[in-house]
Amino acid sequence: MRRLPVYLLIDTSGSMTGEPIEAVKVGLQTMVSALRSDPYALETAFLSVITFSNKAAQIAPLTELVHFQMPELHANGVTALGGALSLLADCVERDVRKTTADAKGDWKPVCFLLTDGQATDDLNRGIEALRRVKFGTLVACAAGPGANVDELRKITEAVVTLDTADSNTLKAFFQWVSASVSVSSQKIDLNKKEISGLSELPPPPPEVNVAL
Repeated sequence: MRRLPVYLLIDTSGSMTGEPIEAVKVGLQTMVSALRSDPYALETAFLSVITFSNKAAQIAPLTELVHFQMPELHANGVTALGGALSLLADCVERDVRKTTADAKGDWKPVCFLLTDGQATDDLNRGIEALRRVKFGTLVACAAGPGANVDELRKITEAVVTLDTADSNTLKAFFQWVSASVSVSSQKIDLNKKEISGLSELPPPPPEVNVAL
């Protein structure tokens, strides 16, 4: 089976304490429930969660939706975004099956990155590491006014912004992520084609702005 690896990179630094981190927990739970009721996603999507604060950690390994268990999320510390990108590259290199003479490998991974701040470590080293791996789509979301959009543009062309990092906007963001994973799974299943870029994802809801 060719899997569609889906990575979520979530900022769990101190500024996410309170409403933002609680909203992320609810959003993640709702997203997993929605994807479990989608036959296409259930067939192909595998989910992993990487968090970053003082350091980056893969707190949920790449797991089939049926067996995915909600990880514990706690907000504290600073924003090791560079470390998170390096770890993402390592995880993709390790987790994603490559095509061999005998079998097709996995589909290119889809990644959604959410941050409300800016890197407090070496971002360029993380960006360098990402060059080693290929993605179908990598979407970066700047949540609230404290997020550095210019920094995210260095990581990917697909950048979206949320005016605030409250429960309504984060809920809308995770619903859109869920719809995006569904569409990616369906396209793979029916057309054997991968999504490449924002233009092929469902249009974002009003709370999610595409950064120009």
